[in-house]
Amino acid sequence: MSRTSQPVDYIDATLETYSALGYPPYRWVHSEAPPPFTRPRKPLAESRIALIASGGIYVSGQIAFHFKDDISFRLVPTDVDTERLRATHFAYDLSDVRRDPNVVFPIDTLRTMAARGEIDSLTANAFTFMGGIYSSRSVREKLAPAIANAAAEEGADLALLVPV
Repeated sequence: MSRTSQPVDYIDATLETYSALGYPPYRWVHSEAPPPFTRPRKPLAESRIALIASGGIYVSGQIAFHFKDDISFRLVPTDVDTERLRATHFAYDLSDVRRDPNVVFPIDTLRTMAARGEIDSLTANAFTFMGGIYSSRSVREKLAPAIANAAAEEGADLALLVPV
């Protein structure tokens, strides 16, 4: 089967997905002002990076994400064998990620960057969750602070956020 090279209208796709799942119409989160720009404190080559991804990645043997609005997260060791990575998510086609988890969880690329000295290192764990959480309040007040605290405890200087 060939794929089209047409761009994806993510706003329309999100609205259709949520409607099909029986959610009320999706309301985008808007902020009056953008978040403040913060310059990195040190060069990338001297920085420990935390990978934070919303694609529903977990390690074989961990509990899979299992319901919409699941605000739990998983610690995924950054030295994990990529073959042990799994994905579950209610709001996107898992075909590609099941063939190669790096499409939503670029762990192999980051390990290569560390080996080349392009980044200093990765935190011991990456942080994954199942995106598509309808409650922005739950994300803002519970999930995001929990992940930020866990990444800080692992000495992260910067985070790479990989949305789905």
